[in-house]
Amino acid sequence: MPRGRYSLHDPHDHSFLGEEHFHCATGPSGWRYVSQLTTPTGEHAGSVDLTLDELGRPLRLELHAAGWQVRGAALDGVTWVRSDPAGERAQEGNAAAHTFTGASPAFLIATSRLLRPAPGDRATRVRLVAFTPPVLAPRTLDQSWALENSEAHATDNAPLIVENYQVNDLETGEQHAVHLAGDVVLAAPGIELEDLESPPSSFAAPPS
Repeated sequence: MPRGRYSLHDPHDHSFLGEEHFHCATGPSGWRYVSQLTTPTGEHAGSVDLTLDELGRPLRLELHAAGWQVRGAALDGVTWVRSDPAGERAQEGNAAAHTFTGASPAFLIATSRLLRPAPGDRATRVRLVAFTPPVLAPRTLDQSWALENSEAHATDNAPLIVENYQVNDLETGEQHAVHLAGDVVLAAPGIELEDLESPPSSFAAPPS
């Protein structure tokens, strides 16, 4: 069960936004990621709880930030309920999208699990609903993902397989690299792995 800490930065001006303290685990039915967010001064800033099924689809998503809350799942595309800080009203949304995304590193793992591109394949297009702090307002966007290569790095135990992706924003044309090892993000725009207490988990092959 990997447990560790990411530092989060603005991907444009690199200002420090806070930290995400996480643990995650694979299981026979999928993968779960749970984290707590802190501000640059160490105060609580929110949380992430994401569960995927064995095919990478979001079984359950719960986000908290600045009093806002989102709960969602894969249902008729993706469906969610967003509640305001006062708790006086809740707005339900639905989109013909494949999965969710947001500021958390968890969503990079989730998208890679859903798409599972092979090295050398053409880029795969995916439609996402993004929830970003502080207000978690939904926004639909399109990306393409391509697995450029996989590299084996020697460790004291088994080799560490690092997958290097190129991700394109299809609206803006912006491109960036994402580096994953199992269920841990090694590096991505605005995300740095600062501490890891145990090796990343390996995913089982998807059902045929």
